[in-house]
Amino acid sequence: MTVTRITHPVITHKINLLRDITTNSKDFREIVTEVTFLLTYEATRDLRLSKTMIPGWHGGDLEVDMVADEDPSIVPIFRAGIGMQEGFLSVFPTAKVSYVGYYRDEETLDPKLYYAKLAERAQERTNYVLDPMLATGGTTSAVCSLLKKAGVRKIKVLCILAAPEGIRRIETDHPDVEIIPAMIDSHLNENGYIMPGLGDAGDRLFGTK
Repeated sequence: MTVTRITHPVITHKINLLRDITTNSKDFREIVTEVTFLLTYEATRDLRLSKTMIPGWHGGDLEVDMVADEDPSIVPIFRAGIGMQEGFLSVFPTAKVSYVGYYRDEETLDPKLYYAKLAERAQERTNYVLDPMLATGGTTSAVCSLLKKAGVRKIKVLCILAAPEGIRRIETDHPDVEIIPAMIDSHLNENGYIMPGLGDAGDRLFGTK
């Protein structure tokens, strides 16, 4: 498994704005979009290019490099992952969108699937799982399993914050999946929250409790 952490002072600054509990939902959503925009550039660095001819401004044809891969599919995990969707699409507007939703069983604490709608020909595309907080890793692991059962071969996980516990879970369950976190925090607390973290990303994105 590969963990590709993005180190950049602008990302560090923006994440610390997210940590600030006085940052309101509007600003929180905008910053999440901005950080995802930056993550997307790193996540798509390995796209293949191929030669093609285009008409140039001077009237002649130019041989140029253009992206050759299939349009990717993004998989925002309900509900907080939706906050990352716009940032990815602003870089790659032709990306297809798959939606997957899980809830956590109150007794077993295991993720339970309640909704899944995958993009057409998802198995032929690179799938980018969008989850702002990779905490225990249980839901993200379940999403990766669902995608693999559908025939998807290449999966990357984009997250704003990751805990070592979540990274280890994905490493164990899906060693072939690349994780691209903007920042890796210290640990999970007794309630499963990332520390120092930023609280519940879904609540802060959408102004809920």
